Amino acid sequence: MRTVNIGGVPEHFNLAWYLTLKEGLYKKEGINLRWHDYYGGTGAMCQALESGAIDIAVILTEGIIKDIINGNPSKIVQTFVKSPLIWGIHVAAHSNFKTINQLKEKKAAISRYGSGSHLMAYINAENNNWDLDKDLKFEVIENLEGAIKGLTNGEADYFMWEKFTTKPIVDDGIFNRIGTCPTPWPCFVIAASDNFIKNSGDDLKAILRIINNATTEFKDLKDIDKMISKRYNQKLEDVQEWLSLTEWSQSLISSDTITEVQKQLYALNIIPKIEKYENLVVKI
Repeated sequence: MRTVNIGGVPEHFNLAWYLTLKEGLYKKEGINLRWHDYYGGTGAMCQALESGAIDIAVILTEGIIKDIINGNPSKIVQTFVKSPLIWGIHVAAHSNFKTINQLKEKKAAISRYGSGSHLMAYINAENNNWDLDKDLKFEVIENLEGAIKGLTNGEADYFMWEKFTTKPIVDDGIFNRIGTCPTPWPCFVIAASDNFIKNSGDDLKAILRIINNATTEFKDLKDIDKMISKRYNQKLEDVQEWLSLTEWSQSLISSDTITEVQKQLYALNIIPKIEKYENLVVKI
């Protein structure tokens, strides 16, 4: 049995991985797939991929592109969720902030530098015509629990995170959501370390085949909405809305999409150059 380590956020997007693991589908291929939850999100997974702590990551598109360009020895092997991620823009419930423009020059809570919450703060600033040098300030809070503490205590002023994941926190009166900011590209990709791609290509093919079969049928599973609602503490109507907006992919990310993401990141000074498609993506 060959052990393979994979990382992802502990959110509803990744339920298909849990279901395939529960069914023992990878073990039938001689693979002991070990799932690791990364509460710190994309920045933490980038570090884990680079260090070899994990072989594969289900990770935000913009975050892994930035990190590969910065030297992470990994490649994107597939799109996982092709629909945009809808980021909620949150403030503390007791805050006086009511509009996005009131957050100009205020401090954004981010899980870490290079994370999705960090990069999307730039996208939000660009959407609102802010000065990217003067109007953005950051406070590292590590994860969602850190954001709750940081906003409540006034260490930071706003926090961007996937809106359905944070909906229970809004419903509980801890956060107010004052706006949203969708990613202008497919939100999640599957990336693997160069070392794993080189030495375990057959295992990677088997893993992708299993998860792709699962995501193709995911929305048709009986009572999948009720399962997600119970497992992730979500209201049933919120889960049903999320399912209606979310589309999984079984395909390699396109060259046009990679170019578009890089153009936006480059324009925001998040990446120093635009890299060739084949330096970021590999077909398995």
